[in-house]
Amino acid sequence: MTTLPPAADVKSHVQRQFADVAANYRNSRVHATGADLDWLVAAADPQADMLALDAGCGAGHTALALAGRAGAVFACDFTRAMLDQVAALACERGVDNLALQQADVERLPYPAARFDIVATRYSAHHWQQPEQALAEFRRVLKPTGVFAISDIMADEGYAQDTFLQAIELLRDPSHVRDFRASEWLTMLRAAGFVVAALERFSLSLHFATWTQRMRTPRSNRALIKSLFAGASADIRRGFGLPAQINDDNFSFTIPGAVILARPADP
Repeated sequence: MTTLPPAADVKSHVQRQFADVAANYRNSRVHATGADLDWLVAAADPQADMLALDAGCGAGHTALALAGRAGAVFACDFTRAMLDQVAALACERGVDNLALQQADVERLPYPAARFDIVATRYSAHHWQQPEQALAEFRRVLKPTGVFAISDIMADEGYAQDTFLQAIELLRDPSHVRDFRASEWLTMLRAAGFVVAALERFSLSLHFATWTQRMRTPRSNRALIKSLFAGASADIRRGFGLPAQINDDNFSFTIPGAVILARPADP
């Protein structure tokens, strides 16, 4: 029987993985902008008297977007190097209503009913225990608060789902799972949320930029391209792959969604 590594070991691996590439995420167009980010902020509707949390903040693009409208924003991440990028961006933009905290989303260091908004973007596919993270978000949200998540979310079809997990893991060994939207809806309801809205989107990725951002080894890049080249017609259509892949200079798409939820009545 195979024994899985302790969660602490997996999380330490995540820290090591992202410590070396944190600056790449500060400068990433995919993370700094996007229709999903605009929709998330508009749906969360931060106000000047509200306190928001960006959970698993990465380089802080969501936290900074929220800070433009909220009274104050806490940005927490498991990796110290990412928080350093948030601090640098905030300094560059003159943002002074942002507080940083190194923390695990599965064990948040905040009191109950603290926040009006909890948001997370492009982080959840690294969580070992998403159910525990959602329980923490429910705990720290005010009864009138709102939770918003934007992430890559696998297609409901099993073949598309499996293919996506394979290329994600080859690109980034700290990847856990791009959950399907239906899985998120189930987990949210179990954690005590009522789902208010779901907005799907397609994320266009340039292969060379996508792999360089994570410093994916040459051997793994070759394996991903081999999977692309040998994919079925359905997979190729689903990922928007070009007819020929001759080098790293091509683009493809992966599915994502933004989900807005509120605490259910006790």
